[in-house]
This record gives sequence, C-alpha cells and structure tokens, in this order.
Amino acid sequence: MDRLQAMEMFVRVAESGSFSQAAREFRTTQPTVTKQVAATERRLGVRLLNRNTRGVSLTEAGARYYEKCKAIVREVQAADDIARQARSEAQGLLRIGTSVAFGRRVVVPLALAFMRAHPQVQVDLSFDDRYVDLVAQGIDVAIRMGKLADSTLGARYLGSNPWVMAASPDYLQAHGAPAAAADLPAHQALIYSSVVGDDVWRLHGPGGEALTVPVAGRLRSNNLSAVLAAAREGLGIALMPRYVAEESLAQGRLVPVLADHRLQEQEIHAVFPSPRLVPAKVAAFTAFLQGRFGEGWWRAG
Repeated sequence: MDRLQAMEMFVRVAESGSFSQAAREFRTTQPTVTKQVAATERRLGVRLLNRNTRGVSLTEAGARYYEKCKAIVREVQAADDIARQARSEAQGLLRIGTSVAFGRRVVVPLALAFMRAHPQVQVDLSFDDRYVDLVAQGIDVAIRMGKLADSTLGARYLGSNPWVMAASPDYLQAHGAPAAAADLPAHQALIYSSVVGDDVWRLHGPGGEALTVPVAGRLRSNNLSAVLAAAREGLGIALMPRYVAEESLAQGRLVPVLADHRLQEQEIHAVFPSPRLVPAKVAAFTAFLQGRFGEGWWRAG
C-alpha cells in the first residue's frame, strides 16, 4: 500500500476516532486499516494513536503528524478535483449532513432524486441537530438554517424557512384563541428548545412592530416531531417551521394562531468545507438544490 493511501487512512481514523468507520469508507477490513496504521508507526518509530476500549485518540506526535497529513491529503484531493471538474457527470461518495427533522422530511427525498439523476454518485446521509465540524466529520456538504457564522466555509444561499404558530382546534376551543401577542403568556406554549431564546417568542405585529413575548408551558423538547405531536394532541400552542406543520394544517388537525402576525424566517444554505476547488459532486448537488426552495416549497409533495 502506498504512503499516500496510508496517510489518508490515518487521517480518517484520527477524524472519526474509529478504525471500523475508516475501513467502511475505504471499503476494506478493520484489520487492514489497523495493520496499516501500525506499519506507519513502526516506520516512523513513534506511536501516533492511543487505543482503548472507548476508541482511539491522537498522541502529541500523532496530532502534529495528523495536521501535516491532512494538508497533504487535501492538496492531493484538490488536484484530483481539478481533473474531475472537467467531467460532465458527478461521481463518487457524497457525504451530506443535515438536521434531523429537516433531513427526514425534506433532504431525504431531494437526495434520492439527486441519486436518480446522478447514478455514479453514492450518498452517505448524516442527521445531527448539533453543530457539526464539516472537516472533522468528513462532511462534503451540509444544509444549515440561519445566519452563517464561519466565513471560511463555502456556501450557497438556497431560500428561506418560514415558521408558523399553530394549535389544535380542540385546544383553541377549550382555552380560546389569543387575539394578540400579549395574550400568549396566558397560554400553554410548546417550546422547541434547540433554538436560541426558546422561551421568548419574537414576531412582528400587523403594523410591522417588533414584539418579544415570554412564554412558558408544560412541554419542552429539542425534537420538532415531539412538539408537533403535542400540538396535535391539544396540549398547547407551538411555534415551528412551516414544513413541519404543513401536513397537519392541510388536514385541519392544526390551525394557524395569530395569522396576521409575521414570524421569523431562517435562511437556508448549502455549506461545504472550502469555497475554493469545490468538488464536482458537491457543485452538482448544490446546483440541484438551488431553485427548490422558492415560494411555497414546504407544500411540495
């Protein structure tokens, strides 16, 4: 096995913390990867990884070696990508990262449609509501909501993600519908706890005035499906992305609350590790996504 491939294997073991994960990505066996890293350590005469029952971690020497190897692997991949960009058809393994609810409801059907259009592409789709380091996790492209904080990433604006305030007809019949934002503190709020300021709802009134309303309720969850289920069961008023609530709204199981108020909208971006030398598979997927988040996209399908 050549030294470059040995470096690539070592980099993926270091980033994933797993010989098994690296073996799957290289389509080989765990013992093969383990032997290759051990051979590299013997050649260098230094231990690069600490191994225990919880996984692997870099030694001090391993951390320095990893940074150099990572830079070398990136440059080689960039050189390969220059050649691949001349090809008209995307190919290879595309690692996509997205949040759980948006991924399951929106990204999965789009990824499957992309695979049908690009038969030479394989997809590894990861769901995580936490912020993910694209480089450390080996993600080629992630779909993210909100303002982008990391200016070193490459990014493409895809559209906006509107939110809606809704409750079940049973809840509103039992407790009355709020006539104004000032009425919300008297109601049971179903709080989605994965957003900043989750117990403070921000909206604009009919006249465009900015309103900040503290809310409270019996249910808090970092899972949108749980918030949706509670709203459908009549346990309170929920503030959630429109794509989560759309089916229930269409069925009449939920109805909009304070429909004359304007709620937040999040920007949707495709982000990738670097704006330079974007791999053909990433460019193709990003181009495929653009234009699919226009007006009323949450009603599609």
